[in-house]
Amino acid sequence: MNDNTPSHGLQLTSTLDADGTLRLALIEAPLDAPASDEVLVRLEAVPINPSDLMPLLAGGDTATAHFGGSAARPEVAIALPPEAAQAYAGRTGAALQPGLAGAGTVVAAGADAQHLLGRRVTLLSLRRGTFGQYVTVTTAECAPLPEDLSSREGADAFCNPMTALAIAETVRLDGHKALIHTAAASNLGQMLVRICAEDGLPLVNVVRRAEQAQLLRDLGAEHVCNSADPDFAAQLRDAIATTGATVAFDAIGGGASPGLLLEAMEDVAAAAMGFYSPYGSLTLKQVNIYGHLDRTPTVLHNARYGMLWDVRNWALPRTLGQLPPERIAAMNARVLGGLRTTFASHFTREISLAQVLDRETMAAYAKLATGEKFLINPTL
Repeated sequence: MNDNTPSHGLQLTSTLDADGTLRLALIEAPLDAPASDEVLVRLEAVPINPSDLMPLLAGGDTATAHFGGSAARPEVAIALPPEAAQAYAGRTGAALQPGLAGAGTVVAAGADAQHLLGRRVTLLSLRRGTFGQYVTVTTAECAPLPEDLSSREGADAFCNPMTALAIAETVRLDGHKALIHTAAASNLGQMLVRICAEDGLPLVNVVRRAEQAQLLRDLGAEHVCNSADPDFAAQLRDAIATTGATVAFDAIGGGASPGLLLEAMEDVAAAAMGFYSPYGSLTLKQVNIYGHLDRTPTVLHNARYGMLWDVRNWALPRTLGQLPPERIAAMNARVLGGLRTTFASHFTREISLAQVLDRETMAAYAKLATGEKFLINPTL
């Protein structure tokens, strides 16, 4: 790095002590000089996504946290429940850097990345966290933003957009013709509504509140089921029968949610058989769990789902691994071309790095409330 390139920057770290105490801090950390195919990015917009809360909070409850340090260098300590401390024991002593996505300006570049110097880029970093002022990433982990787009508009060009596109790709790869999506009023859910409309893929949306249902209908969603309605079960079965959905993508994950989806799909499949079988239908029904808004154990009642069904954990890398490079390139191009339309992210609050460790702010983003999305601005 040259004389004008910063050597240190603020970085949020999350460390689990051997006694089960999680310690969060904002520290001054040395920056990694970019290798030949790397760039150093001054971060200007960083989303807080559900996937970021696992390394950040490790299942800890912010309501039990102790807050200290100073306004500029806050510190938070959370005593993890025994089951969480045991589950995350492998990270004991490691100062993890949370944050996967972000956007900002390239301030230093390696020999093979000089073309990006001074450019604004969007990025996805799997090795170094983005909850900080700077991050070093490879050229494969970032992409130049169109010049008319701000860092805020490009902050989440990989996590949610590529996940939504990969969900649609998975439906086709696995031979289904329609899908169900839960927590459907989220930023990702709204993107999926637009994608499915553009691609002619029938979609059943499951939400929890009337205003969320109206939001999706205003976006053009045809099938919206509100789990708070007394006739929700009938709504869901009618939508499945109309669309032919045999696969669900469940962001809730815990409790009865996956089982309820399987049971609804089986009820429709069994009714279409035209005769009764004590074994249920031969229609394959799948639930892909890709989120854990409900952290309680998943409850399944095997006898209710017919002869063919499965529940699996779904993650973006698996689907991308099944696609040829040219298809992934086309997906990336589609996202970058639609950051103000199909793949637009809507943020409800913009906060500083120090505010990430503020008591009230932590309580708000830790709720993972649908329709509330936080954006960190490390320049504040």
